[in-house]
Amino acid sequence: MAATLHESLLAPDVRPQVVADCEALVNGEVSTMSGVSGTAVKLAYKAVRTYDAGHIHYMIETLLPSMADALQPYWADFTAAGGGEFGDYLAKYQDEVCEALLAITDERGRNSGRPVIVKAYNTVRGSAAKHVKAALSEVGALVEKWA
Repeated sequence: MAATLHESLLAPDVRPQVVADCEALVNGEVSTMSGVSGTAVKLAYKAVRTYDAGHIHYMIETLLPSMADALQPYWADFTAAGGGEFGDYLAKYQDEVCEALLAITDERGRNSGRPVIVKAYNTVRGSAAKHVKAALSEVGALVEKWA
């Protein structure tokens, strides 16, 4: 039986590399953003990093298991179909994949006791779907690299 994304991405010898790649992906996505929503994201990101320099890394560590579980049904369908790239597959189902991933961060935001972080998240949440959808190709490539 094939390993699940949870098992593959969170294996002790793989997880640190996945987290590092996720952090690089997030940093890269934020740095390329432009326009009004991009500026808002960059300001919120800077506020979070200023408030707690390790918060992004910590959140990736914390959210990775839930993200792997949320992507698992898509991974299972993709691997069963065979061929192609996982990023393209995710893009084909971008609305539902995006909502599955944002449900995780929304829940985390609702349960956070850190007002600065919550304020930063709420500032960018309205445009989050657009940014998540834009990154699905890179997310798929990252998953495929380590799964």
